[in-house]
Amino acid sequence: MAWYHNFFHGLPQLAWKAAQTDEQTQLDLELIVDSLDFGPGDRLLDVFCGYGRHALPLARMGAHVTGVDIAADYIAELTDAARRQKLPVMAIEGDILTLPTDDVQASAGATGQFDAAYCMGNSFSFFPRPDLQQLLTRLANWLRPGGRLLIHSQMVAESVLPDYQPRNWQPIELGDGSTLLFMVENEYHPLDGRIDSHLTYVHGAETQTRTAQHYVYTLAELGQLFRAAGLPIIDVYGTEQGDAYAVGDADAWLLAEKITG
Repeated sequence: MAWYHNFFHGLPQLAWKAAQTDEQTQLDLELIVDSLDFGPGDRLLDVFCGYGRHALPLARMGAHVTGVDIAADYIAELTDAARRQKLPVMAIEGDILTLPTDDVQASAGATGQFDAAYCMGNSFSFFPRPDLQQLLTRLANWLRPGGRLLIHSQMVAESVLPDYQPRNWQPIELGDGSTLLFMVENEYHPLDGRIDSHLTYVHGAETQTRTAQHYVYTLAELGQLFRAAGLPIIDVYGTEQGDAYAVGDADAWLLAEKITG
C-alpha cells in the first residue's frame, strides 16, 4: 500500500488546510482558467482534489467538476459542501491508479471524457516511474482529444536539487489562534530519484509523525513520460502568472495537451 493511503488525517491534514491561503488558491484558479481552455458546462477532472479548494469555486463558475482523492475526510467535506451549495461536483474516494475507469468516466457525461484536468498541491510527485506512467496514460484516456492537463510540482529536479534542504521547520498559525509546529528531515536517494521526508507535527500536547515519499524527475524525463502517454507538454511555467520556468524556480506548472487524431 502506498504511503499516501494513510497520510492525510489528523495533524497533517490540519496543517495542510491551514497552509493553503485564499491568495494562493486564487492564483491557482486564475492559472487553471487561463491555461486549460474550458468554458461553462465543460467537465473538469480534479486529481487529488482534497477538500475542494479548487473544485468548488470552479463549479461556481459553471464547470462540472469530478474530484478524486484518497482521503475519506476530504471527500466527505467536499460532498457536503457541494450539496449545501447545490454545485455540480462529483466527489469520488479512492486511489487514482486503481479506481475503476467506468466510475470515473461515468461522471464525465455521455462522452465519457473530460474537457480538461488538473493536479495541484505537489501531489503529482507521489509516484515512482511505472505508476506515474500509468497515471498519465489513465488521464490521457479520460481526456477528449485536444483536452488539456495542468500539473503542479515542487519536485522537478531543476527546482528541488539546487536548493536541497535536509532539514526544515516552520510554525503554522491555525484559525483558532493556536500554532502547529511542522518539522521535516529529508533523505535523498539519488539512485532511486526519491526524497523520503520524516515529518513531525506538534500541536499543544499532541505529536504525530509521518513519512512521505516524493519522486524527483528532470523536466526532460517528464517530457518523455508525457509524450509516451499521448500528452505532450506544450508549456512550463515558473509562476502562477504564467512566466516561463527557469532553473531554481520553487514551483513548476506543466501544461500538456492530448494529441488529436
